[in-house]
Amino acid sequence: MSGAAGLDGRLGKAPMKPLPAWAAAFFMGADETPQWRLVQYCLGNIYVSACTVNFLENLPMRHLTRIALGISLAGAAAFASAQTSPSAQAEQPAKTFPYTPGLDVSSMDKSADPCVDFYQYACGGWMKNNPVPSDQARWSVYSKLAQDNQRYLWGILDGLAKQKEGRSATQQKIGDYFGACMDESAIAKRGAAPLAPWMERIGAMQSVRELPQVLAALQLGLSSDDFFFGFSSNQDFGDSTRVIAFASAGGLGLPDRDYYVKTDAHSKTLRTQYEAHVATMFGLAGESEAVAKRSAATVMRIETALAKASLTRVEQRDPYNLFHKTSLKQLQALTPGFDWSAYLAAVGQPGVKEFNVTEPKFFKEFARQLKGQDLAAVKTYLRWHVLKDLAPALSPQFDQPHFAFFMQTLRGVEKQAPRWKRCVQLVDHQLGEALGQEFVGRAFSPELKAKSLHMTRQVEEAMAKDIDSLEWMSVETKKRAREKLDAIVNKIGYPNTWRDYSAFDVKADDFAGNVVRGTTFENRRQLDKIGKPLDRAEWLMTPPTVNAYFNPQMNDINFPAGVLQPPLFDPKMDDAPNYGNTGGTIGHELTHAFDDEGRQFDAKGNLKDWWTKKDGKAFEERAQCIVDQYAQYTVVDDIKINSKLTLGEDVADLGGVILGWMAWKTQMASMPQQAQPTQFAHEGLSPEQRFFVGFAQWACENDRPENLRVSAATDPHSPGKYRVNGVVINMPEFEKAFHCKPGQPMAAVKRCRVW
Repeated sequence: MSGAAGLDGRLGKAPMKPLPAWAAAFFMGADETPQWRLVQYCLGNIYVSACTVNFLENLPMRHLTRIALGISLAGAAAFASAQTSPSAQAEQPAKTFPYTPGLDVSSMDKSADPCVDFYQYACGGWMKNNPVPSDQARWSVYSKLAQDNQRYLWGILDGLAKQKEGRSATQQKIGDYFGACMDESAIAKRGAAPLAPWMERIGAMQSVRELPQVLAALQLGLSSDDFFFGFSSNQDFGDSTRVIAFASAGGLGLPDRDYYVKTDAHSKTLRTQYEAHVATMFGLAGESEAVAKRSAATVMRIETALAKASLTRVEQRDPYNLFHKTSLKQLQALTPGFDWSAYLAAVGQPGVKEFNVTEPKFFKEFARQLKGQDLAAVKTYLRWHVLKDLAPALSPQFDQPHFAFFMQTLRGVEKQAPRWKRCVQLVDHQLGEALGQEFVGRAFSPELKAKSLHMTRQVEEAMAKDIDSLEWMSVETKKRAREKLDAIVNKIGYPNTWRDYSAFDVKADDFAGNVVRGTTFENRRQLDKIGKPLDRAEWLMTPPTVNAYFNPQMNDINFPAGVLQPPLFDPKMDDAPNYGNTGGTIGHELTHAFDDEGRQFDAKGNLKDWWTKKDGKAFEERAQCIVDQYAQYTVVDDIKINSKLTLGEDVADLGGVILGWMAWKTQMASMPQQAQPTQFAHEGLSPEQRFFVGFAQWACENDRPENLRVSAATDPHSPGKYRVNGVVINMPEFEKAFHCKPGQPMAAVKRCRVW
């Protein structure tokens, strides 16, 4: 769940900037891949709901016509077969969901003292028994549920891919897409051929003046924000009923701008490794070793300049830093060497006259780069991003080196995920609501939806009581807060109207083509929103996604069917762990409406200050307590949490559990016979203890050190340990439930609380 100004999920990590969504599906695992990440990046970091579902992530761009000629198809086929391990071959699709209880005593470590390290007490057994799989950067309870969902979806897709008669139009699309993705032999035979049209288009450029048309084609077909800058649609910050064009910073290959500017030894090493990887990919594209090295240096020079002009992630947390309404004339003056009228015509939006330029400083640097670089350098930069974006859709000669850097070097992942998993994730990214229809029909009953909605309303009632009881907030601001709370829309399970994919042409024998057509479909869908009435019913996650989010401009909370499954929401379990887990998640999302970002948007979703100065200052003082607390926690090595980056999540984690506790107490008061569930008495936990263990076990996880380093720089969420211990240390209810004594680590002398 990302801060209020963006979409987010309780467990998800911030997406790696260099990976478009489709490619992220191929390289990240479980909770690392769901759309929420894509959404969080677009909305949480750029406030642009139009992140694209780009299936192309990493590819250099130089002399494309030479690429296909330089590939040995026989070698590609051998490499492809070598990638499939015996264990992967032994895996089978699931016909039913495996059941994991909402509170699992075997996941605990009862030898640990809950008052010393509650996370170890609640999750020690899980961490011991669940090492990070070789194809994952991290592993968690959410990861496992996501994988269970994927295995179930695999069964659905495998059946539809093999079935040739009696399929609906949407079933045909998801079945044929999955089948094409799984056909590794055909992919290997095509080699680098899918690159050729893009490289030829770049190679044909005679002048930088032709860049607008070329850039438009690349952004539409490959990635809306990988090529120099991002361009899409989003709600106007000043008037959420309007959808306008957004031009945003982009164009980097590494996960974040800090990777280009930090001077520590680790950052310098990664830059050297990145440049070497870029050279390797250029070599695969047909360049000699010497030319490839020069090309990589060119890419690094341009990307470093763009990175230095980009806002930091902490700076992006202030929506006012990203709100710059601009006319076409003003935008043209900002970038005099780039013909915006030609670009807009090429992307199919010739009439657009109004924009939000999220980072004007970045676009000034973009203009400087166009003026200062020769045509050959611009072509080199473009070729690299074509290679980077398309590599996962190509033969293993490209796919494997791409994985080796972006997942092995950056994240510590040992091997590629099995093909079925990558293809399931990709279908979910590009045809998510079509796949979601199949998932919901099998795995999400009306009764489950009703129960989820009941809990949501209870948590909202708790939030209302909490607002009314705040001593530090004035009556005037409380009134505005209640107006915002009352206006929040609850979206549970799946959208009321399914997305129409009829314009997306899926071919059973053209995997890379499907990827490009899917990316183009989504990018055009987003661009076509400009100037049109806002669709408030739209979802920005697919139904199978194991996550949730709050959207500050829509002012809605969204809980896909995928996250409302055991062990996160367990109808077989007593209420205590369910309210600790899912109740806490609902509270988390509600709190995002009032965290450091969300509080800056009003009940209508407009960026507007509705706080009195005194109340705003009081909020900031309480939030600073959270900042100071989490700044003391270590992520890995000597790297501390960047608590200004994680503030929104840390505030929402604490507020969410407090609201979940309040809602649970209300539920128990209305049903006292359930307050002491006898069927779980043998587990030796009181109802209050069951609430807190249920809460903690959603966050059980193991993480690779390499991945933790990336997360420390890019992720607005704290590590799982501190998302548990950092919360309970501030709750006297926890101290009482576990009989902690003053001075013990989980019994803080000074407690923080915002909501």
